[in-house]
Amino acid sequence: MTDERSAVDDDASLNEWPSRPWALALMLGLAAMLVHFASDGGEQVPWRMAITAALVFGPLACAVTLSPERWKSSTLFAGGVALVMAGIAWRATSAGDRYADEGFWVAAGLLAVTLSVPLFQAGFHRHRWATSYKATHFHVWTDAITTAGALAFVGLSWALIAILAELFSAIRIELLKDLIEEEIFGWVYSGVTFGAALGVLRNQLKIIGTLQNVVLLVLSILALPLAVALVLFLLAVALSGLDVLWEATRSATPLLLAIAVGCFVLANSVVRDDDEHASHSRVLRVAGFVLALGILPLSVMAALSMGTRIAQHGLSPERLWAIVSIAVAVAYGVAYFVSAIRGWRTLLEGGWREHLRQSNLHLAMLTCGIALVLAMPIFNFGAISAKNQIARLDSGAVSVEDFDFNALRWDFGEAGRDALADLAAREGEVAKLAAEAQAMESRGFGPLLPEQRDAIAGVDLSGFDEAAATAIRARLEEDAWLCQDGCRVANLREDANGVLAVVLNTKERGGSMRLLRVEPNAQRAIVLDVVQGELGRSVAREVPEFDGDATVELRPFTGQQVYIDGKPVGDPFK
Repeated sequence: MTDERSAVDDDASLNEWPSRPWALALMLGLAAMLVHFASDGGEQVPWRMAITAALVFGPLACAVTLSPERWKSSTLFAGGVALVMAGIAWRATSAGDRYADEGFWVAAGLLAVTLSVPLFQAGFHRHRWATSYKATHFHVWTDAITTAGALAFVGLSWALIAILAELFSAIRIELLKDLIEEEIFGWVYSGVTFGAALGVLRNQLKIIGTLQNVVLLVLSILALPLAVALVLFLLAVALSGLDVLWEATRSATPLLLAIAVGCFVLANSVVRDDDEHASHSRVLRVAGFVLALGILPLSVMAALSMGTRIAQHGLSPERLWAIVSIAVAVAYGVAYFVSAIRGWRTLLEGGWREHLRQSNLHLAMLTCGIALVLAMPIFNFGAISAKNQIARLDSGAVSVEDFDFNALRWDFGEAGRDALADLAAREGEVAKLAAEAQAMESRGFGPLLPEQRDAIAGVDLSGFDEAAATAIRARLEEDAWLCQDGCRVANLREDANGVLAVVLNTKERGGSMRLLRVEPNAQRAIVLDVVQGELGRSVAREVPEFDGDATVELRPFTGQQVYIDGKPVGDPFK
């Protein structure tokens, strides 16, 4: 423990450097100016985006890690960050429609960079697995606090300059207003203010380290109610079975993972960086122990939930990324469970807490490595998903009628379109449906989920003739969300101009309304966001509460409306 404490106390970055605010303001102001020129107004050109990413993340990494004693290593580290993010940005912007998960590459790269910064600051590149956990934990929190504080200062700086601009404008001096309207000024001003604030805050890391302990102390109070709720939840699931959870929500996986993340954060708010600063409350120590144990069952249930969905619908790039996230969560769950069990005999004394801290360090490096690998051009989740979907079709796991040809066309990138072309080269119904998907010029919708199909089938369309009912039902199938939570369709008008119908979502809070129009001899219904004529107002909005038996009618309206150059402006009024 003494070695870990000295590792923090001897950190060169804790030393006050009077020139730090000026150096960071100059560096980040210059970087921001170069970002303005490189990005060229945000045009998505690969080489421009690569340079922009390098100029954003490289200087930021350098600003957070820079100190006079280790400026060389900080510069090299920042250069590595710049190269990694530039490569990811170039790959993502040059992918076009050949891939379907470019956003996940960027997110993985950001995660890898974010985790690498405190590891570098703690000296992982020198000490490897002997790196001080206390130092790593210290830098994680101080980096977060100083960055958040610098961002808050940027916001205050903009508020100040806006007020000053108005003040001088009142006496007809428009210089500040004109400056604010210049894009390059916005970039440079933001960079300079962020750098200056970051420099000031990072000169006070010892004080901020004390503030960190206060924040964790307050945060740890939440560990007790979450631990109690977690125990009750797990007991309820054990008694009633997982089916209750699956039936209660369609978003079980993200919900379970969110609770697992909460357990992770609050367990660490109790454990902290050493036993000296750990919570001294026996109740909170037990609560932290319970939360550490609870991450594993939560992550396993999330894995079961995702496994059930994959068994029903097969793989997709998004589900593969979800699998990776769940795998990381399970790894944390196993490590925390083992750490807690290994030290349960010294529950109140803290043996399990030391095991957990070491697990944190190892898992952080593992997660950083996984994120970096996934951000690289190694795996093609679109190709993996397309192969899985074709295998499901060929094996009979999914029928031809329920197979989502549209997903191959739009969701799996070039690999999906290649697979769709192979299906179109076959014979029979598969080839026909695949060819139809290939011919699509805009994104359609895949097959309805069973609950959506049942909801739409149960809609009462007896008030319409057969042709209108068929068109309205087809519209509801295209926009399945209109009725998936329960709805009623009422006939407002049927004349020579066609059918005007209203769809009422009766189970949404407050209810909501959409108008449909079926023109004479039309094959489909059209959703009207704005209805002209007697209504003359937008109906794609929330309406007063109603129930399933509410009376729906169309009444004439007489009022006035503002016209400019012969065109109506705004809503009508009486």
